Amino acid sequence: MPVDRDVRLQEWERRAQPYLFIASLLFLTSYTIRVLNPDLSPAWYALWETVTIVSWAVFVAEYLARLAFSHDRWHFVRTRWLDLIVTVLPLLRPLRMIDLHERMQLRRAVPGLALEARVMTYSGLAALLLGFAASLAVYHDERSAPHANIHTFGDAVWWACSTLTTTGYGDATPVTARGRVIAVGLMFVGVALVGAVVGSFSSYLMRRFRQEGER
Repeated sequence: MPVDRDVRLQEWERRAQPYLFIASLLFLTSYTIRVLNPDLSPAWYALWETVTIVSWAVFVAEYLARLAFSHDRWHFVRTRWLDLIVTVLPLLRPLRMIDLHERMQLRRAVPGLALEARVMTYSGLAALLLGFAASLAVYHDERSAPHANIHTFGDAVWWACSTLTTTGYGDATPVTARGRVIAVGLMFVGVALVGAVVGSFSSYLMRRFRQEGER
């Protein structure tokens, strides 16, 4: 029955969250170590590469399990498109916080101060994690590319910060094809996440001023 499937799906998602969180930490840690320490011994490199692959396999298996529990699989794919994207591209997993924002927004018709604070916190954290992941990916591709001007991880972090905030100084720019694709994605997502933080903070201030004026 559809109701039973929905209940099983919700129960599965609830129980899987801690394991997904651990797998996300392991994936990001293993990828970070392999990118920032290219002189790893073959044994250590193979170990961390295995951790990356296994944690990625956990994401895929969890998504397929939720797909199997769903009574309408096509509807699940269409409505959970963000889950599919972050499963295929695990470095984008911070974007799942956007789905969390949407669920929190639906809990109340009029957002309260606590809700706005949570939106700011999750949006800011998602922006930081996404910027860090983008810095790693761009540094991995750019550090050995001809004519590249991103030579260190610090250069990549500086580039990610200027891109996320839409400042775009232009002193550090990707030259590889994949690096530029990452840059375009970070531009669009950065505008959304930073806009969510600024918008929520502005709404919070307006609400506080209104409350003070009504006293």
